[in-house]
Amino acid sequence: MSRVVHLHIGAPKTGTTYLQDRLLLNAASLARHGVTVPSPRGSRSDMFHFRAALDLLEQDWGGTPGHAKGAWDAMVKRVDRADGNVIISHEILAGAKPDKIAKAMNDLAGNEVHVIYSARDLGRQLPAAWQESIKQGRKWPFTRFLTKVERGQTWMFNAMDLPSVLARWGAKLPPERVHVVTVPHDRGPNGDELWLRFCRAFSLDPAWAPLDSERDNRSLGIAETSLLRKLNRRLELGVWREPAYDNLIREVLAQEVLVSRKAVPVRLPPDRYDFAEQQADLWIEWIKGSGVDVIGDVEDLRPRRPAEGEVWKNPDRVRAKLELGAALDALTVMTQEAANRASADTVGGRIREAARRLRDR
Repeated sequence: MSRVVHLHIGAPKTGTTYLQDRLLLNAASLARHGVTVPSPRGSRSDMFHFRAALDLLEQDWGGTPGHAKGAWDAMVKRVDRADGNVIISHEILAGAKPDKIAKAMNDLAGNEVHVIYSARDLGRQLPAAWQESIKQGRKWPFTRFLTKVERGQTWMFNAMDLPSVLARWGAKLPPERVHVVTVPHDRGPNGDELWLRFCRAFSLDPAWAPLDSERDNRSLGIAETSLLRKLNRRLELGVWREPAYDNLIREVLAQEVLVSRKAVPVRLPPDRYDFAEQQADLWIEWIKGSGVDVIGDVEDLRPRRPAEGEVWKNPDRVRAKLELGAALDALTVMTQEAANRASADTVGGRIREAARRLRDR
């Protein structure tokens, strides 16, 4: 079979932002080595893959209504025109239901499909997933989020529960075509251990993608997440973010301002490690019995408890002084952003008015 499709389905918060940006930056170089990262001309491949995943899952968020319509079919057409190795990547695919997975596999029939799933221990994954949900517009406290995860009541759990995800996605594939990339606890001597593991999963020579990415989806601290959660309450937005929220709150405030502050990180509460360790045991047992390909070390899936004597800070009860510093930074930047946008609107308005007068002559 001449065409191999590597379908990277997540999970969220496993280095996917960095991976997708690095693939984008090196798309031309990869193409010269027979590796296609599908994208339409003049558009970012990561947004194309996001919309294709949304369309497949029949979801519509993160943009104007209908913005993802037809994107999955467009993805399949680009796959059909490619030769050699094709990489599709988006983390929201991890939570797909069986009927959507069946559609993906049917649409990609005739190719040698490999499923890649990147997995991270829940000691790191759950705090990151909670603060990410807050950046997306959620309002729930950390304690409530963790309880829902433990009860299997959230989309995040469906996307992070390794055995159920791979049982769904690997149902019609031989186990050697299902690859688990474990997220290392340590970044390696050059800080690129996870990237090298992804390269092995995608059958890439790292030399084919020499340009490094500076993008990552860094986590917020406890004060910054608490501030954003309270802001979400005041804004009274729906569960899924609206385009204006995505641009102003998530991209400007959260991603550029709040992540840059020296912060107290969100950590898993001490009494929740038992659940994380039990899940790790279940995951590792499933992997060893399944025959799937593991890239990395399954021991990376075990959480590391904090050092003895380390004090846990509750992100649901943040001291007002900590929040005040974050709030003042946020207010400063948002005021500047409002002034800049008003200035741009004024200039734009003047240009449009001048153009109208020229037309009316």
